[in-house]
Amino acid sequence: MSDQAIKTSDLSGRLLSLDALRGFDMFWIIGGGAFFRELLKLFDNPTAQSLGHQLHHVKWEGFHFEDLIFPLFLFIVGAVMPFAISRRLERGQNRSQLYRHIFKRAAVIIVLGMIYNGLLNFDFANMRWAGVLQRIGLCYFLAAIVVMNTSWRGQAIVFGAILVLYYLASAFIPVPRPPDAGVFSMEGCLSSFLDQKLLPGVLYYGFGDNEGLLSTLPATATVLLGTLAGHWLRTNRSGHQKTALLILAGIVALALGKIWALGFPIIKIIWTSSYVLYAGGFSLLLLAIFYWIIDVMHFTKWAIFFVVIGTNALTIYFLQDVVNFDGIAGYFTDGLWSIFPVVKPALLVLSALAVKWLFLWFLYRHRIFFKA
Repeated sequence: MSDQAIKTSDLSGRLLSLDALRGFDMFWIIGGGAFFRELLKLFDNPTAQSLGHQLHHVKWEGFHFEDLIFPLFLFIVGAVMPFAISRRLERGQNRSQLYRHIFKRAAVIIVLGMIYNGLLNFDFANMRWAGVLQRIGLCYFLAAIVVMNTSWRGQAIVFGAILVLYYLASAFIPVPRPPDAGVFSMEGCLSSFLDQKLLPGVLYYGFGDNEGLLSTLPATATVLLGTLAGHWLRTNRSGHQKTALLILAGIVALALGKIWALGFPIIKIIWTSSYVLYAGGFSLLLLAIFYWIIDVMHFTKWAIFFVVIGTNALTIYFLQDVVNFDGIAGYFTDGLWSIFPVVKPALLVLSALAVKWLFLWFLYRHRIFFKA
């Protein structure tokens, strides 16, 4: 496929690098992480073990590569937002139409998330009401309302205010907790307390939920950080200038996140303010890399692998829990990979990933894009 063919495949008018980065992020969710986990099991050495740890979430405090995947997705949701809203305004949509679109899209994503969690089983008492798609829908809605009513400066102020207020609330609002539980502990934090009181059904980690109520606000800040990056990419500065500032912003965010973590630990499960900055720093650096390679230097052929995934990200996230891709892959390859018993588990995971990618390639080739 030629470079030009790939460029024109960006049907939405967005930067191709954003679709590629979204695809890179989803790659780890749909099988990339599982493949490398199986592969690393084959090597019994400290380096392999250390890399393997990076492909698992930390239990509570700390940060692994796996803990970057969800905030990176939310960051990309925000980065696309300035392009998407401007494009709809250029098409002649008024603010009322945009608000309806935002509400409808958020509602569809949230309902899909509830269906994913078992809504149609009608066992509401034993259902987990919070979830990944629900958080995406809520954060998208809240951030879009902010973007619709503020300039980039206003969005920066809201971003900072959320982080500071979340810290103050988490650190100083008293809640009942066990005597040996700290302010930011799993058993004693404000976020866990509110989830226990206000969220029905099953809570993901018992004391609270990974996508709980209060932590949705700092997760929205992650989206707003993405919108700030998106505004910068829409300026008339040169591609090299845009890349340089993204790198600088990423380094500053990483440093601020580490410093703040001294008093407000990096904890993904409750999406602490230091976690927003630390994960946001890596997100900014990854965006800088993808943007510079794809949209500045125009090295695009390699990106098609990720673009195919990124243009139907929510589709494959939802369907991989419905369609037995592992069974399909095993049907065609189980006997073949039995020849290599040591690496068979890794090869089976890779085969399932290939089936998912080919399915997405079929959709991509036929210009079928499912969007909320």
